[in-house]
Amino acid sequence: MSKGYWVTTYRKINDPSKLAAYGQLAMPAVTAAGGRFLVRGVADEIREQGMKERTVVIEFPSYEEAVAAYDSDAYKKALEALGDAVERDLRIVRGTE
Repeated sequence: MSKGYWVTTYRKINDPSKLAAYGQLAMPAVTAAGGRFLVRGVADEIREQGMKERTVVIEFPSYEEAVAAYDSDAYKKALEALGDAVERDLRIVRGTE
């Protein structure tokens, strides 16, 4: 069974206070679902047409658990708090293991 990962890049932050409210709800929802934050921050170096944007990588024990975490009621509440505060790209991908 391969691990699952959320890979998120924040292209634009429109409302930092809503993002903070989201974070207060999202972190416990993600950790309760088995997620472990591996990366949270802005890139120190940009290569190959990359952009200097906030990036978050979260590892889950399995791909299925990563999908279930996103679909959970607790995470849906976090998304409601986030609203239109950011423009981001969130992908759920399978690990190679």
